[in-house]
Amino acid sequence: MADQAPALAQEKEMGHTTGTAPGLNGQNAAAQRYDYGGNPMARIHTGNDARLPAFGGEFQPGLYKSVEARKFANPAPLGLSAFALTTFVLSAVNLGTRNVSAPNIAVPLAFGYGGLVQLLAGMWEMAVGNTFGATALSSYGGFWIAYAILLTPNWNILGADGPYATTATQAVDPKMAESAVGLFLTGWFIFTTILLLLTLRSTVMFFMLFFTLDLAFLMLACGAYANDNNATDASHKLNQAGGAFGMLAAFLAWYNAFAGMADSSNSFFLIPVFHFPWSEKGRENRLAAKSEAERV
Repeated sequence: MADQAPALAQEKEMGHTTGTAPGLNGQNAAAQRYDYGGNPMARIHTGNDARLPAFGGEFQPGLYKSVEARKFANPAPLGLSAFALTTFVLSAVNLGTRNVSAPNIAVPLAFGYGGLVQLLAGMWEMAVGNTFGATALSSYGGFWIAYAILLTPNWNILGADGPYATTATQAVDPKMAESAVGLFLTGWFIFTTILLLLTLRSTVMFFMLFFTLDLAFLMLACGAYANDNNATDASHKLNQAGGAFGMLAAFLAWYNAFAGMADSSNSFFLIPVFHFPWSEKGRENRLAAKSEAERV
């Protein structure tokens, strides 16, 4: 147990230690600590603390109660990874990577991984009592499914002979489809802004995930509106900006997923999550540093 102390202290400092169950009475604490019902991904939080600090790897922006003897594994890394990969591919297309300009390559991912799998992760967040995680992951799962439907030719929503076709809208707006897509993206920008406000007391990496995603939706929505106004150059630059912010959001989602999976049972190092100074954990760290300084 002596050589495990530094790792345990490091985990506690970063605000997502799994801890050791009280009342072990001489049992093998290390074995007990990692016995999650046979599932090392469960990340069960035990100990004397009634509340745990915010942590992006749990997709939880606020203080929440410890969950003991949880039957479910932590579903947040799965949902974050599903979101990250789908966002990465679509953002690469928006950036024009390797001259790929058609976003249809993202459709299978949007249906299967970013859509279905992320939706399931959101439902599992509901089961473990995480309202924020359930709302966010389920909603973005729905976003990807809706976006995939939008790009599916058989639905013909944006097709050449669809409801927004030039022949049908010439007298009103030849590019009405662009404004329709802009409204679609604007709604998701508003929703993401709400979630962003709920991360202000959590961690820097969790906040930055939603901040970059929010800007991505904003840039893409403005790009669609600019294209409807025949501002082609501005639209292209805005879409590229949306792709850049989306790429950052994808890697931040992977970062938080990595932080949610890595602990001293499976990794040689832990992922820093950088608590805000005004957060509960930040205040605790400042008080601890002040007390240490006074003792010295």
